Amino acid sequence: MILGMGASELVVILLVALVIFGPKNLPKLGASMGKTVKNFREGMESDDDSKPKAAEAHVSEASADNVEDADA
Repeated sequence: MILGMGASELVVILLVALVIFGPKNLPKLGASMGKTVKNFREGMESDDDSKPKAAEAHVSEASADNVEDADA
């Protein structure tokens, strides 16, 4: 069972997709869906911490410049 659906429901969904998209476009659709899921997973697993740290460093430098200007 995938997502609470049995085999008969999955067969019906596949048949409807076959009728809508046709046998020639179905492999292209599957490949594009696979690439989309792969890119989504890679995006979720990537380390996005470098961007906030760079922003924090920029803010820290700006704060230090403001303190130096205030002392002068």
